[in-house]
Amino acid sequence: MTYGIEDRPPIHLTFFLAFQHFLTMFGSTLAVPLVLFPAFCLERDLVAQSEIIGTTFFVSGLVTLIQTTIGIRLPIVQGCTFAFLTPTFAIMGLREDCQVIYDGYGNQSDEYIKEKSTEEWQSRITEIQGAIMVASVFQVLIGFSGIMGVILHFIGPLAIAPTIALIGLSLFGAAADKAGVHWGISFLTMALIILFSQYIYGIDVPCLSYSSSDKKCGVKKYPIFKLFPVILGISLAWLFSFILTATDVFPEGSGARTDARIEVVGQSAWFRFPYPGQWGTPSVTVAGVFGMLAGVIASMVESLGDYFACARLSGAPPPPSHAVNRGIGIEGIGCILAGAWGSGNGTTSYSENIGAIGITKVGSRFVVQIAACIMLFMGTFGKFGAIFVALPDPVVGGVFCIMFGMVTGVGLSNLQFVNLNSSRNIFIVGFAFLMGLAVPSWLESHPGAIDTGVLEIDQIITVLLKTSMFVGGFIGFLLDNTVPGTVEERGIKAWRKQSGSDADDEVTVDESNCYDIPLIMGFLEKHKVFSYMPFLPTFKGISRRSLKGSKSSNGDVEQDI
Repeated sequence: MTYGIEDRPPIHLTFFLAFQHFLTMFGSTLAVPLVLFPAFCLERDLVAQSEIIGTTFFVSGLVTLIQTTIGIRLPIVQGCTFAFLTPTFAIMGLREDCQVIYDGYGNQSDEYIKEKSTEEWQSRITEIQGAIMVASVFQVLIGFSGIMGVILHFIGPLAIAPTIALIGLSLFGAAADKAGVHWGISFLTMALIILFSQYIYGIDVPCLSYSSSDKKCGVKKYPIFKLFPVILGISLAWLFSFILTATDVFPEGSGARTDARIEVVGQSAWFRFPYPGQWGTPSVTVAGVFGMLAGVIASMVESLGDYFACARLSGAPPPPSHAVNRGIGIEGIGCILAGAWGSGNGTTSYSENIGAIGITKVGSRFVVQIAACIMLFMGTFGKFGAIFVALPDPVVGGVFCIMFGMVTGVGLSNLQFVNLNSSRNIFIVGFAFLMGLAVPSWLESHPGAIDTGVLEIDQIITVLLKTSMFVGGFIGFLLDNTVPGTVEERGIKAWRKQSGSDADDEVTVDESNCYDIPLIMGFLEKHKVFSYMPFLPTFKGISRRSLKGSKSSNGDVEQDI
């Protein structure tokens, strides 16, 4: 490693590396609010869109700062999660279609239409805020109680693969709608991102650099294409669309024109500080909370693997149980904060930034904390969000196709641990995927099919069954735990070893103090009560027994709980 987790690079290099982290997380963070706007009936309020984008980046920076300081304390970036998209669409599906609402305004005055439109989208986003906040309490309890290890004994690749993959597959409609505005520009955007990320990613580009040791400028090669394929693809496709707009190749009113929504840049404020409850008081529905729980569980399991990957690439020892528990708990708190601020989504760990650490060999926690400060600043810079609201629809569609395809691929990658020569596993995977697509599709075509006589129960069942990741994940989980099969056949053992949840490292608890909480360690060590709290570095409960090598019934080393 060039810089380890506790190192602080020179200040000029720190800012460059931090901005690099910001650009790396930019694509995924921007994609989530853009895909949510139609569901919130926000397509007509461009200024509100820019404010929500700003809020999203602000919350990402805030939660990253908390996570790296008192959470898992690894150089791990927090940002929007795709896991909450499918439940959000299912919850919003209980409401009236946005176009029907628009048509109902009739010939009313512009002031009346604007007032009613604002009331509608704010009521929608506050409902999602409330669902995220209450559902995330479950994640907080799971993390700080230390029972994540118990849950992982029942969750394996055959449950995780359909859960995550169906997030991407269920969003194909949103990608097609945006890309279909002009398939040519969309294909250009996709082709550029694919070119940079898959074909020429290994080509380093000569850039001017400054050596503090030699006190002189020079030329150094950087893997620009590998680090920033999404932002480069967006920029070049946007530039091409601008040229075609300037030469009037695109007709007036075309969604592919770069000036289609350019007025939002002038209308938005230069600086705006996001604050909790800015869209109104969050509302809570039972159906919404149950629907969001599916996203919370998926996000937790995905983050677990990110923690161990980040530790490995940043040169830190594998995180002990207390750090993992604290990280999961802080992610839950981060989702609660995201709900309170009103980003319309939650937060989770970003694996793409972990990949950037592997490329740059810089695992400094301080660098990521500075990146969090950049996110906070960009979140308060109003024109920043407005610029990206003005992105042409087909460029956004091209990004969606890439992003949602990657999410699907990440889910499918979990099957590498499973024996796919087993007819048992083939059946479970195929059946889970098919039902995860078939059931939500049928309910979409047959509204009101669930009728128990109790409205609240109808809504809960409808939201859960319209959430493809819940249907597929639950079927995979149920069959994997009931159909006979060995641990090796199911891929459980290999998956746990890769994710770190079945590690045999006996030195992780005391090997390093990089997971200690700053400033309060002396206080924690003085009071014995803190040694029984599974999210604190002084935790000595079950972990001590596990270090003695106690064995469970299946022969594996018992895990910290």
